Amino acid sequence: MEAADVKLMLDTVWVLLCAALVFFMNAGFGCVESGLARSKNTVNILAKNFIVFGFGVIGYWAVGYGLMFGGGSGFAGTEGWLLSGLDAEPGSLPLAAVFFFQLCFAVTAATIVSGAVAERIHIKAFLVFSVVLTTAIYPIVGHWVWGADGWLAARGFTDFAGSTVVHSVGGWAALAGAMLLGPRLGKYSATGAVQPIPGHSMPLVFLGGMILWLGWFGFNAGSQLAADPEAIAHICATTALAASFGTVSATLWSYVRAGKPDLTLIVNGMLGGLVGVTAGCSVVELEGAAAIGAIAGVLVIEAVMWFDRVRIDDPVGATSVHLVCGVFGTLMVGVFGHRGVGGFEGQGLVYGGGLAQLGTQALGAVAVGAFVFPIAVAVWFALKRTIGIRVSEEDELAGLDLAEHGMEAYPEAPERDSRLAAALAREAAPDADLVPAATPRG
Repeated sequence: MEAADVKLMLDTVWVLLCAALVFFMNAGFGCVESGLARSKNTVNILAKNFIVFGFGVIGYWAVGYGLMFGGGSGFAGTEGWLLSGLDAEPGSLPLAAVFFFQLCFAVTAATIVSGAVAERIHIKAFLVFSVVLTTAIYPIVGHWVWGADGWLAARGFTDFAGSTVVHSVGGWAALAGAMLLGPRLGKYSATGAVQPIPGHSMPLVFLGGMILWLGWFGFNAGSQLAADPEAIAHICATTALAASFGTVSATLWSYVRAGKPDLTLIVNGMLGGLVGVTAGCSVVELEGAAAIGAIAGVLVIEAVMWFDRVRIDDPVGATSVHLVCGVFGTLMVGVFGHRGVGGFEGQGLVYGGGLAQLGTQALGAVAVGAFVFPIAVAVWFALKRTIGIRVSEEDELAGLDLAEHGMEAYPEAPERDSRLAAALAREAAPDADLVPAATPRG
């Protein structure tokens, strides 16, 4: 076996391994989202995250991959439906390996949306929107940036692993959905005051956060599409540093803003650091990655509070993490990108490159937002006018597990039993006021 054959074999195995890590990130998103929601909506959230993968893969195979990587124009591919007519070049990764890796990215964009619309959306509306996102919206943006003839790629726009293509696309779509759905019942008082609605399981949030942190090494390093030791080691190092600095800065800033180390904010700070470095993980130095993560950890907390002030209800902070930090990370390539690192041909502001690369990054971020957000609003609005997007007040109060699925995640949970016991005791007691009612967590 020749050296080139060995290299191709190692490259293929590496990409498939990283794809498997990205695939498993879906479990992480499910854990974080369900943990931050009330227990009565757990089945619904897990079902959304599970089913969307099936729909997303089929749509991306049928149409999405062709739009994203097929030949055509700078706007979108016009060939490659069902992968037909697309062949790997001799000596390059097998087409099926690249497809598998990319489909995991496509579904991630849809999973981001799930968190922002949690606890009040019809599952049928979410699934229809997800098909549109993974089949058309996401692939077109991907073509602009990663396609061979994409118009943003031709202008030197850099988004190595998806701060814009994956995270801000998902974030813009999530923002549109949250705005058209409106806030959950009881989230804001008549005066606009924020009423906290705590999640039911911080252990799930912790577990999901760790799964996502692990999976992100595959997300970023796998985007090298080759088992290049120096390149993937650098990417893993920048990824680890950004996440760590995001964790620490969010911890410290939560003391400032909340008076205590809030685990929800800390996990989101870590995720913000990861999203922020994703665009430039291959082209920034280690100190640049540290700075990006540190800023992102603070930015997430401020964004969460700002969205609450303007009454946009996002139960998991998806827009703060993926949209805000996705745009931020995209811009930071123009600040911390260093010529020569990872083959980068631009030069960031801090290295004397001026505003040229930063301007290109800003152009890409604005163009993607201007494309995705109006289309997402239009799709959500069309669904609202046809099949409906929000459940009834009765179903929302009862919980989407029973209303949408006819089952519960915790049918024998202690708090459920205690509520039942308290109700029976009040009926039997001469003075019901003497029997305290259990306080539900979910």
